[in-house]
Amino acid sequence: MPAASFRAARSLAAGFSVLALSAGVLSVPANASPPGAALPAVQREGQEGVRLHTNAELARALKRIERASHGRVDVRSIGTSNQGRPIWFATVGTGPTRLMYVTQQHGDEPLGTESALDALRTLGLKNDRASRHLRAKVTLGIVVRANPDGHHHRWRYNYDPDARPEYGEPGKGYDINRYHDPAVRPEDNPVPEAAAIQRRYASFRPAVMVDYHMQGRYAFPPPDGREITTSILWPTNPAVPADALKRSKQVGVRVYDAFTRVGAVVSQYPGGSYEGIARNAYGLRGAASLLVELSALPPERERFQVRTAYVSMVDLAHAAAAGALGRIDPARADRIPPRGPALPDDGGASSKAAQDHDHEDAA
Repeated sequence: MPAASFRAARSLAAGFSVLALSAGVLSVPANASPPGAALPAVQREGQEGVRLHTNAELARALKRIERASHGRVDVRSIGTSNQGRPIWFATVGTGPTRLMYVTQQHGDEPLGTESALDALRTLGLKNDRASRHLRAKVTLGIVVRANPDGHHHRWRYNYDPDARPEYGEPGKGYDINRYHDPAVRPEDNPVPEAAAIQRRYASFRPAVMVDYHMQGRYAFPPPDGREITTSILWPTNPAVPADALKRSKQVGVRVYDAFTRVGAVVSQYPGGSYEGIARNAYGLRGAASLLVELSALPPERERFQVRTAYVSMVDLAHAAAAGALGRIDPARADRIPPRGPALPDDGGASSKAAQDHDHEDAA
């Protein structure tokens, strides 16, 4: 995206109080906290981007939201990591339509977690008529930071130094987003974080499952040339039921529209068909399943990334509450342009940590 266009889009994303969206109007409170800044957080050394919550600060932030919601948000642990850290699951709403989001399966891909905190504040703390209506129609559950050990160690994998994984790195641990295969029971799963998500999915039974990750930096080829800020993809395993694939694409179109309305540049992610990847695994189970990849832009553009992901989370909940997803033409998903070539490594925020993710779906 040209610098001038990005500045305009960022200004729009940061300053709006009402977004006109196709299923109605999504209201964003004028006093909504700026992403990643309202609660205690740590600043990564040598950067000026979004302040990331440590694991301890994340727990406190979630509990503050729970208390401030007066019962509208429920926060509980659904399991523990190998190092004993809780895996948090926050729910808001009591409606019959259930949505489930997962953030930060890879420990070095943190921005979706910051977006989820802001989404919980908006959906759980507001108590106007529209918010009450949404919560009566929808129950949203979010696994907020699925990989607390990886976040602590600043690497992709969970923490399991004895692991000799098929997917992962010996001496570090497993790649959590390879261990959701529906054929593997949670009690047989060597990855406690993935097993916790499997169990929660089975008990929560969401109609929609969205998994937030990060990728490196890419651009569309000439003559377009714009830098891609987000990539998305639905299940690509051939055994996914046709109805689940259709609904996944409808969710993908809605998420695409929400991102692009606030200035994001969105492509299709070039994903594979391996059944252990969450995007495929939960599609195989019958959910509308979607992968979202936020590009690892320079630090000064991270707030824009957090804001756009937040908008996608809140907008999808509004669309589900309005019954709008079933009216979307799924064929539009196939017209989303494919991801272009990688940009040269600038040695900054987009380098090793996020570039590691780009073989995520290569199976």
